[in-house]
Amino acid sequence: MKPALKILLLGKNGQVGWELQRSLAVLGQLTALDRHSSDYCGDLNQLDGLADTVRRLHPDVIVNAAAHTAVDRAESEPELARTLNALAPGVLATEAEKLGAWLVHYSTDYVFDGSGNQPWRETDSPAPLSVYGRSKLEGEQRIQATCSKHLIFRTSWVYAARGGNFAKTMLRLARERTQLTVIDDQIGAPTGAELLADVTALALRSAMAAPALAGIYHLAAAGQTSWHGYARYVLSLAQQAGVALKAGPDAVEAVPTTAFPTPAKRPHNSRLDTHKLQAAFGLTLPDWQDGVARMLNETLPTP
Repeated sequence: MKPALKILLLGKNGQVGWELQRSLAVLGQLTALDRHSSDYCGDLNQLDGLADTVRRLHPDVIVNAAAHTAVDRAESEPELARTLNALAPGVLATEAEKLGAWLVHYSTDYVFDGSGNQPWRETDSPAPLSVYGRSKLEGEQRIQATCSKHLIFRTSWVYAARGGNFAKTMLRLARERTQLTVIDDQIGAPTGAELLADVTALALRSAMAAPALAGIYHLAAAGQTSWHGYARYVLSLAQQAGVALKAGPDAVEAVPTTAFPTPAKRPHNSRLDTHKLQAAFGLTLPDWQDGVARMLNETLPTP
């Protein structure tokens, strides 16, 4: 009998990592770690410990769902952001290459400068605006230069039913206030962690059977909206579900990014072209509204 596929998952308790525990479990023997794990080191800030973990577990697949994702805080702690988002993926890539293992990694539309209004393709030139974006780009580059069997998924506007998210914040504020102000000049596609996890498992199975599929792919839900449109959609669904709100969708005022100054500069255009992914793996990605509606059905309080 062929031995079970050995999979190492890092960042098990993050939004994507939590869903990956479900989607990857059907593929083989899963070891899921976070930075507090005791038997093995799952802390991306401990580079030597990370390498030792890979050597001890000898996985066939490494899935890295851990990262420094606090975009504004990264501006004041660039060394930590670089360690977690660039150096640690580089270590994982080196160890994966030694083992002949696959490395799955997640990146971001923040590697681009957010200019224009066309969806970004994998072949477009990166030009990050922030420490976070630069650190994520370096992580991509280290993986590409070191590990031949890699899948890098760039995504955007990630949310999950578990934990906090933009939709839950809007619902809380709409219960407390009669008027909301939300940015309308940043455009992207809200993408569920559940979708990311399911596509990861499917793509990984395909790539292991056809290694030529290795590479970078853009992965986001279909369609596009602004944060303002996203907020209005969430509040509209909540109203239809009978949730008592002080501020409905018509009470959401559209404002520019400049209305909310932040330490890190955000891209205005977060659209990602997913044609390469869909063609390579035979997928049709669902509209962003579908995932948001499903998430809200799980989380909305009973009226």
